[in-house]
Amino acid sequence: MPSAPRILPTQITEGTATGLSYRLEGELVPVLHLALDGSTPVYFEHHVLLWKYPEMRLGLHPLRKGLIKRAFAGMPLLLLQAESAGEVAFSRDAPGHVVALHLQAGEGIQVREHQFLAVTQNVEYDYTRMKGFANMAFGGGFFIDQFMCTQGEGVVWLHGYGNVFEKQLEPGESIDIEPGGWLYYDHSVQMSQEVYGFKTGLLSGAGNLVFNRFTGPGRVGLQSAYYHPPGAETGAGGGQGQTGAGGLGGLISGLLDN
Repeated sequence: MPSAPRILPTQITEGTATGLSYRLEGELVPVLHLALDGSTPVYFEHHVLLWKYPEMRLGLHPLRKGLIKRAFAGMPLLLLQAESAGEVAFSRDAPGHVVALHLQAGEGIQVREHQFLAVTQNVEYDYTRMKGFANMAFGGGFFIDQFMCTQGEGVVWLHGYGNVFEKQLEPGESIDIEPGGWLYYDHSVQMSQEVYGFKTGLLSGAGNLVFNRFTGPGRVGLQSAYYHPPGAETGAGGGQGQTGAGGLGGLISGLLDN
């Protein structure tokens, strides 16, 4: 039998990466606490900043794609960056589980939209549209965040709703995950859509079960809950509560692509 997904650590007291140390702590709404030496800037969405010391200098992190396209897609228009030595902390306004994903040069991950907490500067951030109308309708998202480490060691910190589990897929090994249940997967992992229809019995014609199928090799992360506060994070789009230009733009773009 293949191994089941395993829960990732909920508390890390002495995490390290190039130019920084970090702690993951908190029982209900977890907090990422960073101590930077000034050599490795870290960028983030402005609304996740919880606290910082006054000497911590903040700046703007450049975005790769045009503002009009990002606004229509409901993606972040503004990313801040911690640029100096000092301490800073981040959290999202929801119960969950913060995880740290370490990447080496040339490695990348795909992440459910609007669930990254912070990223080191040597990891590039981009996005792509979710494929498949059922994925968008049942998964609550229209886009996938993409992160690629360009040099050295990079870290992407994510906030998962509920608890976060990880499955290491062998080459050719697959797992089916409810569309709202996956959090991230390696670039080496392939994702496809699987639809199971009910043809007989009481559920005949009543509907379909939709899954995302992930095929290895590589990691895939699962979250045990999928919750996005309605109306929250309006400056950066949304998940289940997404409305306005971002949601409409994502839906139209997705329909045109499928």
